[in-house]
Amino acid sequence: MYDYDLLVVGSANADLVIDVERRPAAGETVLGSDLAVHPGGKGANQAVAAARLGARTALLARVGDDAYGRLLLDSQRAAGVDTVGVLVGGAPTGVALITVDPSGDNSIVVSPGANGRLTPADVRAAGGLFHASRVVSAQLEIPLETVVEVVRSLAPGSRFVLNPSPPRPLPAEVLAACDPLIVNEHEAKVILGETGVSEEPEEWARILLAKGPKSVVVTLGSQGALVASSEGVARIASVKVDAVDTTGAGDSFTAALAWRLGAGSALAEAAAYAARVGAAAVTRRGAQESFPTAQEVDALCRADPGDDPRTPGRGPDSVPGDARRGDAL
Repeated sequence: MYDYDLLVVGSANADLVIDVERRPAAGETVLGSDLAVHPGGKGANQAVAAARLGARTALLARVGDDAYGRLLLDSQRAAGVDTVGVLVGGAPTGVALITVDPSGDNSIVVSPGANGRLTPADVRAAGGLFHASRVVSAQLEIPLETVVEVVRSLAPGSRFVLNPSPPRPLPAEVLAACDPLIVNEHEAKVILGETGVSEEPEEWARILLAKGPKSVVVTLGSQGALVASSEGVARIASVKVDAVDTTGAGDSFTAALAWRLGAGSALAEAAAYAARVGAAAVTRRGAQESFPTAQEVDALCRADPGDDPRTPGRGPDSVPGDARRGDAL
């Protein structure tokens, strides 16, 4: 019935990455490594991550008619993503300026560029992609009105997954479509607003669920994640790895979760698998270059078969599938 397991609607950026010993304070200059340029952007990252796992994936995005745009298109095609929905022109390709410290934490500033020109009209023109997709995933590095149009364009029976990053208050129409809404601590508090007074993540999940989403995932760094639905709230523990670079790991978590949900997995089962995918991603540098194949995720499971991500957490060195810490999902 569906041509695609996952349609990702979102941003495509060139990631300009510099390693630093520490982040500069206000007014301070620090020296860093040589500049490295990688394909990135939350939408493009999710599409590549899903395709690497074996999902039939399409991307709806906009890039500039420039070298960075060609870099992004080449990366998508190399991963097996269908780029029929990638529009070219209207503004320069979006750029993310990223600093990475020795612990693997990162800080990111994004210039949206062409991402800001992905319009509701572009979404309406891509109606065939929506009707051909089992799951649709979006983020907020594109205009909010475009995300609203994504929700209105969903085909009957398809599933909508949203990571509201960077966070902002969401219309009730968008919240009601989320299945799940995926947030980290910061994003949860922005969406909760003044109602988010509790320090208990389980309470955040319950309040978020009451705002309308069909399900919610709250990611908690080294403490793993929570999944919440009408069936209750459950913990998903972190996965212990040696983190090298956490850039993009949250996108791989979201992509894996969306794909497994579309394949029929229960929410907790899909989140546990996504934790494995994200953990594998943080063991390598870069965003898209770090995303594992399904075989590599299976190898991680075989390397530590007793380390089930649904069991209790494993201490301060544990890294959940969503953990980008400085840019946590």
